[in-house]
Amino acid sequence: TPKNNYLGGGTFFEHMGVDNILPMDVGHGTFRPGSVRHGGHKVEKGERYILGAFLLIEDRVEHVRRLKNRGSELRRAGNLDDAEKHFKWALAINPKCTTCLKDWAEILLTRKQYVEAEQKIREVLHLLEDLDSDALFTLGIILSEQGKDDESIEAYTKSVQLNADDAELCYNLGIKLGVKGDVKAEMSMYARATTIDPKFGGAWVNWGTSLAETGNLDDAEVMFLKGIECPEVAPKALINLALVYQNKANTLASQGDLPSAKKAIVDAGKSLDNAKTLLDHAVASGKGDSDGARYIAQYEPLRLQCHRLTGSILAGLQDFAGAEAEFKTATDAFPHVKGAWEMLARVLDIQGKTKEADDARAKFASL
Repeated sequence: TPKNNYLGGGTFFEHMGVDNILPMDVGHGTFRPGSVRHGGHKVEKGERYILGAFLLIEDRVEHVRRLKNRGSELRRAGNLDDAEKHFKWALAINPKCTTCLKDWAEILLTRKQYVEAEQKIREVLHLLEDLDSDALFTLGIILSEQGKDDESIEAYTKSVQLNADDAELCYNLGIKLGVKGDVKAEMSMYARATTIDPKFGGAWVNWGTSLAETGNLDDAEVMFLKGIECPEVAPKALINLALVYQNKANTLASQGDLPSAKKAIVDAGKSLDNAKTLLDHAVASGKGDSDGARYIAQYEPLRLQCHRLTGSILAGLQDFAGAEAEFKTATDAFPHVKGAWEMLARVLDIQGKTKEADDARAKFASL
């Protein structure tokens, strides 16, 4: 396309850097092996067409390409054994087929054969002079699974330097930096991941968790609210948001600001109930998993804490009828929990409702 027909755009090869745009005018084209990772910048105005071509090895590449593609199809279908065979056959023809080696390494990773997977992916990086962000990303995962955190961080960091626009890569690097205690760098990676992909729920939740652990509850609240907008992590975000609200309620109550504490703890209860609804729906629809089961197990003790604190705050505000209603809600929801009946008996005693208080204590004693 003539230069006066567009603004921006342009092809780059990853190993040469994303800002190293190839100078291309009318009549120009790019020629590259298929394994060289490349991309294009956004065209800001007009239209731009670029001619690109692959360099092929005569009498070899078609067989390798077909074997590799068939292996990839088998891998996607879950037939890892036959997929592996196809990658082996392709490599027998062309031992330097890096895409075949990468796919084979990922099969080994799926099988948790980490040592063998590392050998394959390092062979790829040797062939590509350590200048392939995808291979470096896979190496980071493999090293992480082996507990080699320092090496994993190094691999992820190199990958980010080549491809700073991979949200999952930034997220994984953030996790590893957090494990090493570099919280500032960890949060910067979550910030980058959510900038690249605003719907990357895991990054929002992890960012919020890191902020909460440093005592920055206000910003943590913002991150968890962002996480709620991402369906795959919404229950987790809601539970963490409830913990933030509960923490705020405790702080406000200790400072004597009971009205504000009441609002915070009520919000905490609502967040937990919303999380439970989503988790129950996931189980009912057959989409429950081990993480969901863990969050469901957390619901009861966390909800009881909210009932207890809500009732205590209402009692502090001299709203004993409200406190009684709160504790009755707790006993209705969790009749098997002794502590709920004990809380109810106390507030009934305060109101002089001796018979009802005795009944609550009797229920407490029977459990």
